[in-house]
Amino acid sequence: MSETYRVTGMTCDGCARAVANAIKTAAPAASVTVDLAAGRVRVDGNVDNTRIAQAVEEAGFGFAGPAV
Repeated sequence: MSETYRVTGMTCDGCARAVANAIKTAAPAASVTVDLAAGRVRVDGNVDNTRIAQAVEEAGFGFAGPAV
């Protein structure tokens, strides 16, 4: 399963790494790809949207839900 989310507050590569690491901690088996310019994060794997949202927010960023 693959899902793309909108994440706010990412302004640099360090932010992108922090978001990716937070998601990987919440879903270790998932593959995470961050598109910093678009403010989107793609997560491939069996993941729980609630856990992803919580991980992103605990890392200090905004979780704006699934990208359309």
